[in-house]
Amino acid sequence: MDADVVSLNNRHGFCNKGPGYATPLEAMAGPRESLIYVTCVYTGTGREKPDYLATVDVDPNSPTYSKVISRLPVPYVGDELHHSGWNACSSCHGEPSANRRFLILPSLISGRIYVVDTQKDPKAPSLHKVVEPADIVQKTGLAYPHTAHCLASGDIMVSCLGDKDGNAEGSGFLLLDSEFNVKGRWEKPGHSPPFGYDFWYQPRHNTMISSSWGAPAAFTKGFNLQHVSDGLYGRHLYVYSWPNGELKQTLDLGNTGLIPLEIRFLHDPSKDTGFVGCALTGNMVRFFKTPGGSWSHELAISVKPLKVKNWILPEMPGLITDFLISLDDRFLYFVNWLHGDVRQYNIEDIKNPVLTGQVWVGGVIQKGSPIAVEKEDGETWQPDVPEIQGNRLRGGPQMIQLSLDGKRLYVTNSLFSAWDRQFYPELVEKGSHMLQIDVDTVRGGLKVNPNFFVDFAGEPDGPSLAHEMRYPGGDCTSDIWI
Repeated sequence: MDADVVSLNNRHGFCNKGPGYATPLEAMAGPRESLIYVTCVYTGTGREKPDYLATVDVDPNSPTYSKVISRLPVPYVGDELHHSGWNACSSCHGEPSANRRFLILPSLISGRIYVVDTQKDPKAPSLHKVVEPADIVQKTGLAYPHTAHCLASGDIMVSCLGDKDGNAEGSGFLLLDSEFNVKGRWEKPGHSPPFGYDFWYQPRHNTMISSSWGAPAAFTKGFNLQHVSDGLYGRHLYVYSWPNGELKQTLDLGNTGLIPLEIRFLHDPSKDTGFVGCALTGNMVRFFKTPGGSWSHELAISVKPLKVKNWILPEMPGLITDFLISLDDRFLYFVNWLHGDVRQYNIEDIKNPVLTGQVWVGGVIQKGSPIAVEKEDGETWQPDVPEIQGNRLRGGPQMIQLSLDGKRLYVTNSLFSAWDRQFYPELVEKGSHMLQIDVDTVRGGLKVNPNFFVDFAGEPDGPSLAHEMRYPGGDCTSDIWI
């Protein structure tokens, strides 16, 4: 390994201890990000090219700042790369032999899982291994892999959203060993969740909680409201014993919690509370441990649907598709993919979140769109959305990633190719972009950085769809503390 790579690895938290940081607050004092890995998708766009992992330069002092500096295409076509995770994170910090080297890339449609080596050359990652779907299905029955988290044991756990036929009843949790061999299911027999999506574990409370998107047979075809009535989408959280894999409790979020997607505990491992973003109903729901030891939930933040004209429905939900919590547990950020805004809330008073920042960076209702909000007085309204470097912003804010120090928020705009095509056809035609928002961590507030704009319209194989983002040294949506 040459000296430049060693230096870059040291900057990104590879050290003589285990990977990551001892505490979330220590992580906040970590080095500023200089690279970010972005999953980019051609699946579902009509371009018969393999999806790829893009490496973006986010160092403002670099001559290639705000540009894609390398691309790693996967070997197959039709995967739909989506989320990503690490082989080791801060949960392994106490294990000196552990090494945050491999990025895990589950393919939501094909069921393949790619293992990417980011350590040989962090600026140009290379493919290390492919876990084939046939192997996963044969040994576990699982398909449609989504979220990957490393475990302190060295294993990797991946939530899967159904069986090979797209039935939600086949969902569960896949375990890979440290060599990325299929070990089996994590949960005990008879304890699989009725729906799958995201999960987060909090070992000091011996608990893992997972969320529920819907049946792959439904969501892969695009969103159909009738499928919600037909019971093909979720509204529950599943509370498991950790690390035993027993389903202890099911929380029914009711009509306030339709399609609960991303789920996060607070980063402080002693805390017994967290949030889940409920996409269809536009609500952030807080879950918490009761004095009796069971788990409960309450509505924390509500985004009212907007009365609109010229859209497919008379009312438009915000569609909260991603959220995250700053490492000091002070601020919560979420996106409204359809409305087009990114929000910042102060959650220091956990029961009373306060809106402290909001910025419009796209959306169906932005000025220039035929779709507008109808106000009570009969007037119409559309938000002003800034142009960045002469570019009109396409789609809506979707995946977000926060710098370790909490001062920079990165934003991509692709949700899932079938849903992109349905709600933002221009996104499929012209491709994604990536933004960076400056964050006021003292008083609160959000402001788009005009100097940062990554346009995926001009990619070598044509416009692509950009989704999840990861730093080489870990971040607030990959790392869990024990």
